[in-house]
Amino acid sequence: MQTSTRDRIVVTAARLLQRQGYVGTGIKQIAQEAQATLGSVYHFFPGGKETVAVAAIEHSSREFAALLKSALDAEPDPAAAVDACAGQLAEELRQSGWIEGCPVTAAALETLGTDSPIQQACAAALHDWEQLVRDKLLRSGLPARDAGELATTIIGALEGAEVTAQVTRSEEPLRTVGRQLARLVGTYERSARPASRRD
Repeated sequence: MQTSTRDRIVVTAARLLQRQGYVGTGIKQIAQEAQATLGSVYHFFPGGKETVAVAAIEHSSREFAALLKSALDAEPDPAAAVDACAGQLAEELRQSGWIEGCPVTAAALETLGTDSPIQQACAAALHDWEQLVRDKLLRSGLPARDAGELATTIIGALEGAEVTAQVTRSEEPLRTVGRQLARLVGTYERSARPASRRD
């Protein structure tokens, strides 16, 4: 029962952070929407709003990592996988009414310039997502340095495109970035092939 209450608090906080940011989310609102008492929130998270936010960001990071891994694994070719991933993000963002974007962007931007636990959780999330992309590229035969730099480029581009899609209320920024990233990855793939296997 206690685990269920804690999970409700974390999931609710994650959704609220995603939609309205850290500053715009109050601990009383989290408790109310999670159907939990304020006392139970502080029982599970004695550090208050910041510790709830860190748990929520970690939860959202795992959820997004699962989505990213599923999209990457669905396509053997990494270029097609990146394009498919961008398309899936575009579709889900549209279905949410353009309000459920990247789970760490709002909190990350609101805590820039600090070394707060929230900023650390956001940085860890981005690192984990990059690692998933890097691993996919490594399995396709790309050298480690290229795979690492491409992974950083891909996550950075998807993050920016998702914000642009939210602002413009259009899937096109994500779909365009997906197509261009696929072309970029394809270029690296062709360069990495032995001469006898190149087109």
